[in-house]
Amino acid sequence: MHSFQLLCSLLLCNALVVAAQRKLQKVPEQEEQEEEENITWIRMPQTLSRGWGDEIEWVQTYEEALTRSRNSKKPLMVIHHLEECAYSQALKKAFVSSPEIQKMAQEDFIMLNLVHSSTDDNMAPDGHYVPRILFVVIENMRRAKTLLHTEL
Repeated sequence: MHSFQLLCSLLLCNALVVAAQRKLQKVPEQEEQEEEENITWIRMPQTLSRGWGDEIEWVQTYEEALTRSRNSKKPLMVIHHLEECAYSQALKKAFVSSPEIQKMAQEDFIMLNLVHSSTDDNMAPDGHYVPRILFVVIENMRRAKTLLHTEL
């Protein structure tokens, strides 16, 4: 029994030594993989643009977008998309590759992109498909409000 305990102790010590050596001398493949992961993280920061244009000022929520639209008197553009959707990716590519679209989005609109499905039917007047772009124009909102009050 004594020799069995000695053998177990030696195996445990050996395992600890091997683990310590691996910790001190990282395998080159592991180091390269960790560096690539860090570089990928640095290259792809999470921003509100989500790849649709880093020069554009994006708002975070629909409520914030409406407030900014009202205050600035600029129309609101809401882009509904999904990251894994091939059609959304194609739209994003066309959107990003056009300097004219990027400039207009940056200067003339309040911009919001949403990557989650909205349950609000007002955000999907013609369906919950993606990609989908909605324009909310403050003047139209005022007209609708006036009509609502005069019709009731």
